[in-house]
Amino acid sequence: MAMPHDPALDAALAAARDAGRLLLQMRQGQDGLSPRSKRAGDFVSEADLRAESLLRTRLCGPDDHWLGEETGTPPRAASQVWIVDPLDGTTNYLRGIGHWAVSIALEVDGMRIMGVVYDPSRDECFCALAGQGAWLNGAPIRVSDTAILRDALFGTGIPFGTMDHIADHAADIARLAPHCAGLRRMGAAALDLAYVACGRLDGFWERRLQPWDIAAGLVLLQQAGAVVAGLDPGLPPEQTGTVLTAAPGVFQPFAQILRAGQDVTS
Repeated sequence: MAMPHDPALDAALAAARDAGRLLLQMRQGQDGLSPRSKRAGDFVSEADLRAESLLRTRLCGPDDHWLGEETGTPPRAASQVWIVDPLDGTTNYLRGIGHWAVSIALEVDGMRIMGVVYDPSRDECFCALAGQGAWLNGAPIRVSDTAILRDALFGTGIPFGTMDHIADHAADIARLAPHCAGLRRMGAAALDLAYVACGRLDGFWERRLQPWDIAAGLVLLQQAGAVVAGLDPGLPPEQTGTVLTAAPGVFQPFAQILRAGQDVTS
């Protein structure tokens, strides 16, 4: 399906690329990054703040609600909500590891209708519109056709610092690793979800992510044909931030292993 020219999507794509250029310039010049720790293992920098300011100025209208990682405002009634992470993968960014992204989602009347995940390091722009498809740099994308679990490559996000579900996640890895082709922890959930959407990864799981981490990625996944759920099948990721997603051919055994022998609401 050809990529449509939707005004909101066009605006988000242009804003994401401009934010990406700003972030690259700041990273290459080490221009006032001024990182600080929000908690153990969780950082924010001047680059995060400046990129979010750029995106908010470009995208958020006077009647819109803005939910950003660094400058989220208190909830209020609004028909249109922008859900934005200006720099997903800040630790990678600060360390010079080229796996980080700008993530933008648009929710209208309670439905997430658009997602954009832009990787400035590779100049790769993933985007999706509800009911219309998903694309990478304008070319249609779909999830992988992997159908055997032992051939599947999965991504995850390992908890850090003082997070109290470290042991749960270690148990997940111990159960899944013997049955698949490999596991990857790359450090930017939005981009990892985009990799599932385009077939580079066959699936992904992580607990307790924030709305701005996953909003755009979930739209990409749904439009690219992934199965999207939570560890608890009755609690979708939009409610809990816990994501379990994979290509249809491997979702059932993948989910069965991760849901086995644990409190799935954790």
